[in-house]
Amino acid sequence: MECLGVSSVQNLQALSALLSPQEDEEEEESKNVSAYAQLGPGHIGPTPKQDKDVSTPCVQRNGKDIWSEEEVAEGSQYDDLADPRPQPEYEIILKQSVGTEDLFLGLSGKDPSSMCCEAMVVKIKLPDTKATDVVLDVKEKFLDMRAPKYKLGLHLPHPTHSQEGKAQFFSERQELEVTLLLKRPMDYINMQ
Repeated sequence: MECLGVSSVQNLQALSALLSPQEDEEEEESKNVSAYAQLGPGHIGPTPKQDKDVSTPCVQRNGKDIWSEEEVAEGSQYDDLADPRPQPEYEIILKQSVGTEDLFLGLSGKDPSSMCCEAMVVKIKLPDTKATDVVLDVKEKFLDMRAPKYKLGLHLPHPTHSQEGKAQFFSERQELEVTLLLKRPMDYINMQ
């Protein structure tokens, strides 16, 4: 039984002929067999042309810049390594609105995956803290919480609508609960 694969010179020639632009058949036959023995996977197909006239869009950069604006993570301005305050315990919970038609009949097409979630709840435990002492700043992908005894700079796992969220402090549990609506630009495609 013959092994199917690209192990012989004839198979390599046939594959190269299929993938490369058509050359004169006389040149194909006149090539030395030892030259084909040196070919590897990178030699299959047409060779890339090196055009020197190709123009790329030039981005104005300052010569002293190390990173561009796109390379810097959102919220990095809040990173303060000299701040000795500890990070509080927190928990991120994804939340979705589910009705009986979803639960029993499956009419809306929702499933238990995170792709069907509409909101993200961040629960932050803040013992010995008052609600008036908490400073909260929420960006699209970053949550910054400061209190006298704690600090939390949290990179969020999903983009959110930072202006449409809500925060609530539960003094009996000493917990801050931040609810953020998720930004899902592809929902109209994914949920159909």
